[in-house]
Amino acid sequence: MFSFSRSETGTNAWPVLLLAGGFEIAYALAVGGSQGFTVLTWSLVAIVFFLLTLWALSVALRTIDVGIGYAVWAGIGAVGAAVLGPVFFDESLTLVRSLWLGVIIAGVVWLKLADRTETARDVQEGANRARAVQGAGL
Repeated sequence: MFSFSRSETGTNAWPVLLLAGGFEIAYALAVGGSQGFTVLTWSLVAIVFFLLTLWALSVALRTIDVGIGYAVWAGIGAVGAAVLGPVFFDESLTLVRSLWLGVIIAGVVWLKLADRTETARDVQEGANRARAVQGAGL
């Protein structure tokens, strides 16, 4: 479908991961609407969003570590489904549940910030290696 070069994927990986998280939310809500895959239209919507979320996740994981990417993707899906479940279905969102969802959101943000720090460090190390090679006359 789409082709990303290594450099493009590095800059687009996080937005694509967020998109995958959005597809995961839609998938979870469609599964709920399908009532155990007994309602055809919601079942078909669930299948489409399932395929979209797997595609987007696989694109993002080309450059984001699997453990980090999967945790962020799952966190987005879990929080999104928990927050939107009461909007679309007969579910409740209590204060205690909201608190723990906040913990998940904080964890996702922290993972993203940690990845940014590692990326900056990797860029600096690469620049240092390039200077060392130039200085050695190679």
